[in-house]
Order: sequence, then structure tokens, then C-alpha cells
Amino acid sequence: MGFGQSSLRYRLEDMAFVLAGFILTALPIEAASWFSGRVWRFFGPRIGRRHTRALANLGKAFPEKTQAERDAIALDMWENLGQTFAESFRLAELAASHRVEMLSQDVFAAMAPGEGRVFCAPHQANWEIAVLAITARAKTQPAGVYQRIKNPLVDARVRKMRGFLYPGGLYPKNSQTARQLIRHTREGGTIAMLADQRDFRGLRVPFFGHLAPSTPFPAMIARTYDVKLYAGEIVRKPGVRFTIRLIEIKVPRTDDRDADILAATASLQSEFERTIRRHPEQWMWSHRRWG
Repeated sequence: MGFGQSSLRYRLEDMAFVLAGFILTALPIEAASWFSGRVWRFFGPRIGRRHTRALANLGKAFPEKTQAERDAIALDMWENLGQTFAESFRLAELAASHRVEMLSQDVFAAMAPGEGRVFCAPHQANWEIAVLAITARAKTQPAGVYQRIKNPLVDARVRKMRGFLYPGGLYPKNSQTARQLIRHTREGGTIAMLADQRDFRGLRVPFFGHLAPSTPFPAMIARTYDVKLYAGEIVRKPGVRFTIRLIEIKVPRTDDRDADILAATASLQSEFERTIRRHPEQWMWSHRRWG
């Protein structure tokens, strides 16, 4: 595809994104979430490779379930993704509402000013709101990292929608980002990131009984700079409501730094697995988690 064709495609995709945003912000948030969820539930299984991949991943993770049970989880997954898409246009509204209940107040009560933390979450429920609890309660400004969208026009819009949630900065995933986040941590800042996707250069640790390449970055930051590491559990409730619970991940501090990072990375992924097993329909099964 030539440059002109790519540019035209990007503009058309951007126009569709703007139109979707217009519709989904005109509706009440419950109606927008429901409508988008039903649309994605219908079209998601017809996308092809992504639905096939989701079913294959479900088979790998839940061999004891019947095909009908895995099909039902996949359909519910698409609906959750559709709801998340709609709600992503309403992040400021969600931030100003009482729709997000934080169940781990003790974590923030114990934080001293200038004391950093590393908060990680999976692509679960509406993962976009995971940082809301941290932004509102942490005594430091959280910084985040995100995967760039291929379409630069849509990427710029999505980054603007998310940016206010990360007063410490929202950085695209690239070779420079690690240095920026390390500097942020050394200065007493907090990091909030999604840490459940495949990382080709990461550590292979168990995930649903199979080795999965996983990012060691959260454990490395926690181990190197002696800050606490937390896994977030995000659960979708009826009526566009959510609960967030934080679980501390113990980071070993022995003479073997590499072994400590490996152990903490495995513990973080194990905690993700635990919460995903509780609500499998709320996790994004369609990406290549195991390679």
C-alpha cells in the first residue's frame, strides 16, 4: 500500500473514530456502554483471527471447560471490550463520578510524600480506569506507558483522552521510555502500567500452566530502587461501576538480583492469573500472550 493509500485509510479511520466518539458521548454513559458492548459482541466473533486466537488461548488456559463454555466466555469478552471502548470516551466523567470504588485505602494511607510505588494491572474489565484510584489518592504523580496505535491520527486522540490520568507523564513504549520511568522513580514518582501482555525479550514465567514471555520491568524497578510492587484487580460491576483492589507482590531482596526479579515477575503474573480466573470474561483473550 502506497503512502497516499495509507494516508487516506488513516483519515477514514480517524473520521470513524470521531463519529463513534460523537455517538457514544451523546448517549447516557450506561446506554453508550451497553450499545457499544452489544455491537462488539456481534461483530467481534466475525473478525476472524482475533476470535480464533481468543478461543485458542481459552483452550490453553481452561482445558477442563467445554467448548460451549469457552465460546460463552469469548462472547462476553467481546462485549466487555465494546463497553471499555465506549467508556474510554468518558474517562473524565468517570474520574469525576463515584463509579469507581477503591478497596485498598490502606495502601495509600501508608504512603509518605515522595515515596514511589509500582502499580501494575492486566487488561481486565475497563483497564483504562485502573489509574483513577492512584491519581486521586497517591501522594505522588503517576507516570504511565502505552502502546502506540498504528494510526497516528487516532493515536493522538487516544493519548489526549488518557493523558490527564497521568500527571507524571504518559510515555509511548520505545527504547527511551524505560530511562524516563527510571528517572521518575528515582525522584520519588509512581509508575502505573499494564503488565500482562507478551514481551518477546522478557522472562518466561508460568501463566495458566504455560511459560509466557513477560515483562520484567516492574520487578526490576521495585527490586533496584527498593519500592513496593502492587498488582491491581479491576472488576466490572453492573451499571458502569467498578471496584479496584491492590495486592502487594513480595519482591525478594537477596544477593542474587536476577533471581529476585524472576521470582517477583512470576509472582506478579500468578496474581494476574488468579484474578483472571475469577472473571475470565473480563480479560482480553485475543492477544498473543504465549507467543
